[in-house]
Amino acid sequence: MEAITVGQYELVYNAFSFAIAVMGAATVFFFLGRSQVAPAYRTALTITGLVTLIAGYHYLRIFNSWEAAFTVTAGQIKATGIKFNDAYRYVDWLLTVPLLLIELILVMRLPRAETVAKATKLGFLAALMVALGYPGEISSNAGTRWLWWGLAMVPFVIIVYDLFIGLRDSIESQPLEARGLISSARWITIISWCFYPVVFVFPMIGMTGGTADTAVQVGYTVADIIAKAAFGVLIFLIAARKSESEGHHA
Repeated sequence: MEAITVGQYELVYNAFSFAIAVMGAATVFFFLGRSQVAPAYRTALTITGLVTLIAGYHYLRIFNSWEAAFTVTAGQIKATGIKFNDAYRYVDWLLTVPLLLIELILVMRLPRAETVAKATKLGFLAALMVALGYPGEISSNAGTRWLWWGLAMVPFVIIVYDLFIGLRDSIESQPLEARGLISSARWITIISWCFYPVVFVFPMIGMTGGTADTAVQVGYTVADIIAKAAFGVLIFLIAARKSESEGHHA
């Protein structure tokens, strides 16, 4: 971590705190919401709740690590010598990013063979994308970062292509009342996921020191809130809408 200002420290501190609150509240909402949807969609909501639960836990660990890395006294900030552990974020993504795609596939309630094939393919590509990004994230060498960023973008592009093209026919098979929400879920996935490769390159395009560290931490946090909590609300709405169209009433 480079030298940061008190303002930058507090901005990141508050962003992490906000993320913990959002993920915690979202987890409670999704688990309680299972009773509001048909049994066929409860697994999707369980996975949605697990995603925000896992994210909430890791944000708590990230928050504690951030707090331990700096001390603020009399308006001055100093590094404590304890290294900020950003690996928690990648462990979280390795678990949650594949689950995000799987919950979207499950809530669509496609034929079993198609569900298994798409969930396996997209889940594997998502895990591969995260694994390829980590060596670049921990490197301070711009060339190394660009190399691993480029490699991670290969599964990323395949996932985006699959969400747009591969799921197009599947969306057409969904109840008319749910198609718009499923399309929105697909879009929010793509748009929020685009935050990650953009934030990743901040240190490689001129941002340095505390500014780069702050932009990366806040950028990733905003992306996580959108990609997990906001996306999860859409999954719940899709499940509820499809349950109603199929005659299920809570």
